[in-house]
Amino acid sequence: MKTYVVVGLGRFGQSIACRLCELGNEVLALDKNPEYVQQISNFVTQAVVADAQDSDVLRALGIRNYDCAIVAIGKDLSASVLATLNFKEMGIPLVVCKAHDENHRKVLEKIGADRVVVPEREFANKLAQSLATSNVLEYIELSADYGISEFEAPAAWNGKSLRQLNVRARVGVNILAIRRGDRIQVSPGAEYVFEPEDTVVALGDYKALSAVQRK
Repeated sequence: MKTYVVVGLGRFGQSIACRLCELGNEVLALDKNPEYVQQISNFVTQAVVADAQDSDVLRALGIRNYDCAIVAIGKDLSASVLATLNFKEMGIPLVVCKAHDENHRKVLEKIGADRVVVPEREFANKLAQSLATSNVLEYIELSADYGISEFEAPAAWNGKSLRQLNVRARVGVNILAIRRGDRIQVSPGAEYVFEPEDTVVALGDYKALSAVQRK
């Protein structure tokens, strides 16, 4: 059995904390938001309302004795960096961090994070491997209202680039991959132009995905 501390109890952090506990490990879950801590309290060894930016709080919790720290703080770059620095200074053997984007990843690597994951990118790579051997992927449910869907690109998209469509900003849908015939393009760039019969793999909430597919 190993000991883990997970900081940041959004969807990503909660999923990791719960799974590690299911696998028989000791898991301490931390977040500044009491609501998130309450949600996970029955599924981990211990859940505490705490700010991982405060090194004194971490020392009081005995964090230096843990095998691994997982910083699952997403968009708050400052909080993510300070928590990571605190864990590294305490000598935790393995510090794993979630990054919101590539710039965030570079910063975390610069300050010594042992591993940095960008969940959307890593999932897209795995998904591409799956698509290469499977013809059909309709919908993967990640939570009650969030998932990944494969669908034919709407006719209205033909001849338009991802930059023009701007679906991420407009409706909150992230394009993970596009299949054209036997070729799969993972994390397509903004200049990608859609053609008839392109197949799209996208991440988003159920309502947004449904709206995009109806266009």
